[in-house]
Amino acid sequence: MSDFIVGLTGGIGSGKSAVSEIFEKKGIKIIDADVVSRQVVEPGTPALAKIAEHFGSGILDHEGKLIRSELRNIIFNNQEEKKWLEQLLHPIINKEIQQQLTDAQSQYSILSSPLLLETHQYQLVDRILVVDASEELQMQRAARRDNNTPELIKAIMHSQMSRHERCARANDIIQNHGAIEELYEQAEKYHQLYLELSA
Repeated sequence: MSDFIVGLTGGIGSGKSAVSEIFEKKGIKIIDADVVSRQVVEPGTPALAKIAEHFGSGILDHEGKLIRSELRNIIFNNQEEKKWLEQLLHPIINKEIQQQLTDAQSQYSILSSPLLLETHQYQLVDRILVVDASEELQMQRAARRDNNTPELIKAIMHSQMSRHERCARANDIIQNHGAIEELYEQAEKYHQLYLELSA
């Protein structure tokens, strides 16, 4: 197990995934909360059975897989349903994350999570690294990547912590304003720091 864990977070379209990839190429184990959240609702899992029972079978495709866009549309317009889903999934996701962190073999490991600060996952980490970008850039990137409507992107942004608050809670900040070389430089600087801190 890595004794030193960095929590990596950032709003939608901030470039968190690009930063994750840079660290991964340096041999650092990345536990991605988004990946874990998909794993725990794969066909055959108890969580998916409860979701289908609660929201109806229309939430599943013909192969029995969760239609995530359908679920997202329901919960973004309904706080009670969102709360029900979070109460079901967050403990399951956190348990799986803890297991993967325990299994990590690199000198330090990274927990990448868009809701690190909102879901108390920050309690699992020793240091918080925020990837920050302007809201305008976030909107552009998120629209390009997922073909989401501006309304849905804004709803997702509003459901997340504000940029100001996120940065205020960070130990370290990577500014992602578009230049890939700058992103690499900043990631390398923090990589060296985390190697020192985890030595």
